[in-house]
Amino acid sequence: MSIPGGSDPSGAGNAGNAGSHRPAWLAALGRRRWIAALVALALVVAAGVAVFSLSRGSKEAQPAATQTQSPSPTPTPTPSETPPPAPAPPPPPAPIPDLPATPMNVLVIGSDSRGNAREQAAHTAETGEASDHRADSLMVVHVPADRHTLYVISIMRDLWVDVPGVGGSKINAALQYGGIDLTTQTVQQLLGITIDHTLMLDFNGFKALTDGLGGIDVNVPFAFQSTIETQHAFTQGINHLDGQAALEFSRERYAFTDGDYQRVQNQRTMLRAILARLTAGGALNDVNAVRSLVDYASCCLTVDKGFDPVQAAVLAYSLRNLDVNAIGTLTLPTAGTGMAAGQSVVFPDYGGINAVAAALREGRIGDFAVP
Repeated sequence: MSIPGGSDPSGAGNAGNAGSHRPAWLAALGRRRWIAALVALALVVAAGVAVFSLSRGSKEAQPAATQTQSPSPTPTPTPSETPPPAPAPPPPPAPIPDLPATPMNVLVIGSDSRGNAREQAAHTAETGEASDHRADSLMVVHVPADRHTLYVISIMRDLWVDVPGVGGSKINAALQYGGIDLTTQTVQQLLGITIDHTLMLDFNGFKALTDGLGGIDVNVPFAFQSTIETQHAFTQGINHLDGQAALEFSRERYAFTDGDYQRVQNQRTMLRAILARLTAGGALNDVNAVRSLVDYASCCLTVDKGFDPVQAAVLAYSLRNLDVNAIGTLTLPTAGTGMAAGQSVVFPDYGGINAVAAALREGRIGDFAVP
């Protein structure tokens, strides 16, 4: 018997008769080696099959396991985990600087325009052409350096004065001829003072601002009925007025025996009521409230070129400690009524005006004003 794959140790004979010439121990050894080889081969095949089966089984089992398992829930933070940081708070509003501790004079103009006084004044400033509106009210508001009170000086709208570049005229016509700039020049010339800023408001703007404030509580000195538009009836004492009623209160003159003289007093009463509304509850101490107020009012106010929203906010904020009950008022002295250039006018009392002007310049205006 031959050994598969083996060789004949002697190097002679052929496969058919090789076994007959081998010793018994050599033949036995050949058989044992052949059996060992077969066993080894069987073990290798078995190992390969096992590895293949395990590999195949794991690959086939993986999808089944994926399909039957539910997604793992997001782990809930344990109390020991640090929560995410809260978003940073918004930065505080920029502070509003205080005005220098010096007195100021502010001219307040009420235009009788039924349209848009700002556009009319701008047209006059650009072209030099007259506009169809006049000053229905004129007030110089003197702001002392300490800002604890104000002094309001009414100028009669029919006061006959010299208007620069125009000549003798009612002072309210300066707005028609040259806008707020010429009106400011006329008042400065009349009083010999510097006007630091000028504000103008027309009828529609006044109503809008009053309504925007929720109305105004006005202390009416005596009962009367307006002769204007809705003919609103005012009772003596505190009246809560909307924009239309407030406008009629400020414009009325025919219901009074002294006409314009009572009218300018009512305008000062209205200004005091507006200031009381604006300063109520310390509103002007709130920087955001002041900025919002200025932004809101900018829709309706016309101001001089140097009076931007920042300057307006600075002025409003400077009045946060204003004592409304200490506001002093007066009417610029007059010398009676009469006719000039075919018009009914009010003549100025230049002696009295010069005394008031000197008091303004010297910080003594409180000597002339009354609460």
